[in-house]
Amino acid sequence: MAELKDILYGVNITSSVGNMNVEVKDVCFDSRQVSKGSLFVAVKGTQADGHQFIDRAVQQGAVAVVCEHLPDTVYEKSTCVTVKNSARALGIIAANFFGAPSQKLKLTGVTGTNGKTTVATLLYRLFSKLGYKTGLISTVEYRIQDKVLPSTHTTPDPVQLNRLLRQMADAGCTHVFMEVSSHAVVQERIAGLSFAGGIFTNITHDHLDYHKTFENYIKAKKKFFDELLPNAFALVNADDKRGMVMLQNTRAQKKTYALKKIADFKGKILTSTLDGLEMEVDGRQVWFKLIGNFNAYNLLAVYGAAVLLGEQPDEVLRILSDASGAAGRFERVPSSAKITAIVDYAHTPDALKNVLQTILAFRTGNEQVITVVGCGGNRDRTKRPLMASIAVQLSDKVVLTSDNPRDEDPMEIIRDMQAGITPAESRKTLVIPDREEAIKTACLMAKENDIVLVAGKGHETYQEIKGVKYPFDDREVLKRMLELVDND
Repeated sequence: MAELKDILYGVNITSSVGNMNVEVKDVCFDSRQVSKGSLFVAVKGTQADGHQFIDRAVQQGAVAVVCEHLPDTVYEKSTCVTVKNSARALGIIAANFFGAPSQKLKLTGVTGTNGKTTVATLLYRLFSKLGYKTGLISTVEYRIQDKVLPSTHTTPDPVQLNRLLRQMADAGCTHVFMEVSSHAVVQERIAGLSFAGGIFTNITHDHLDYHKTFENYIKAKKKFFDELLPNAFALVNADDKRGMVMLQNTRAQKKTYALKKIADFKGKILTSTLDGLEMEVDGRQVWFKLIGNFNAYNLLAVYGAAVLLGEQPDEVLRILSDASGAAGRFERVPSSAKITAIVDYAHTPDALKNVLQTILAFRTGNEQVITVVGCGGNRDRTKRPLMASIAVQLSDKVVLTSDNPRDEDPMEIIRDMQAGITPAESRKTLVIPDREEAIKTACLMAKENDIVLVAGKGHETYQEIKGVKYPFDDREVLKRMLELVDND
């Protein structure tokens, strides 16, 4: 419980009608969750406008309403507060309602197109091994120390997010690492949070279905750094051509990491194999278990952030040298079949390119690279032909299949992908909409020492079709199919 006037602290109020001292028992932005004593915040969403549900919220017992324009009806039992931006107000209100938990934590946000999950997960594991009580908010899972909670979004809504942070603070956590999606920045889900630092991994073609233009996508990422406070750090990948853009207006301490350019945290790849990476990091030679050049950047980001958070470089590198990657990120699937099988979350053109280039660099002879790939429905259509083009250019054989088709026809998605393939390239391409059959076919085509990559879903344990999530785990299916092939 908290008084309305207290949880409105820091909110840009334009007008108010009613009692500002009323007691609020919870904060809701979904009218269906409102009960007696709730504060209802009317937010304009992508699917619906919360202002349409103010009447329902009041009827269900909302003691106060926060909105961008006053409803026609004047409510005798509810206080009405208008604000310039109700989405931003929701973030600030949620933070206040839960007692500003981010201020009691060293909260580090990780943003970028690729690498967010790996960087956040590695930081969580690193700081846990350093002896800290640590929290994680990622695409794969939420963690309060060893307690695992299912992940619903890359970055949760403001109420869920602040509730999680409150639970972490109450559990004694000192450090929390979270992914910050571009959607979350634009939708003000992180408004009201205090960050100890922000990390930028890279930016490539993605989410244009939502942001409409690549420039808007860049601005969304940059907004996160623009709003960091002077006592925070902003750590960016200097090798990414947009990296320095992220630092242009930030008030935070500006720091860089790179493999190619001069940077505050400098790395160099000495050896890269399917067993790991040998790197030089700030003059120290280290062997890491993680695979691929893209993971060299992830490791540098984690190292730099840890040092900026006050940890000793040698101890950080010692622990990182034994670290494994995040679930579904370049994850090798063990089997008795003499086939190298890899599952990766790559669902953007750049991520797929990075994974396939890493695989090609490991080829020692005539091994075939067989790639199974699809694209998600109800998402950025413009990347579909690019994904297919990259797959056929960097693979010996490609099986185009379903990813999470959602509300779209899988064959329509595949046809969009085929637009990126030339007639000559189509000769090494198969179309199998059923994802399990596609994985099975790839395994049947593979010979001894060949490499099978199943891309797009990574850690996910479901396939979403027409609003229903059916159990489906690429790793389990791939393992089962490899055993089937091995027994033939």
